[in-house]
Amino acid sequence: MEGAAAVSTPCPAGRFVDALEGAGFDFFTGVPCSLVGGVIAELERRGTYFGETREDAALGVAAGAYLAGRFPVVVMQNSGLGVSLNALGSLHAIYELPVLLMITWRGYQGQDAPEHLVMGDVLPRLLDLFAIPYRAPSAGEVAEAASWAAATARETRKPVALLVCPGVLA
Repeated sequence: MEGAAAVSTPCPAGRFVDALEGAGFDFFTGVPCSLVGGVIAELERRGTYFGETREDAALGVAAGAYLAGRFPVVVMQNSGLGVSLNALGSLHAIYELPVLLMITWRGYQGQDAPEHLVMGDVLPRLLDLFAIPYRAPSAGEVAEAASWAAATARETRKPVALLVCPGVLA
């Protein structure tokens, strides 16, 4: 795994959103998670977040946004990745529709409510199985990780992921 996050002083939500926008991401959709509540609030303040009720629906919206010339991000918990696998495999991967998956890593290092532990354990292997490149940046690495994600998505024209560990974002 690229850059497993070490907990440090959290990166402020505004700085993370600035890094994403600076890398070219300009359309944000998804399903909320408390680990990125500040980020979603900042995106809503900027008028660039369009909430969805399901992660696979958010991927459909992101596909349309990409085809309309936008560079999308889909926010989801890792449990939502499970809901999204068919859309990722049968839409984004085969039709080369890049998207950044901003996945909160619930159950990271076996810490969380019991319902998050299985997906927390298998998350990296699941992304590997679907050939989705990913990084889990620390708070000090989020700007570089956003640039990496944008460059990788543009180059491969496929989904990429940033895994958001607890405590990384404020």
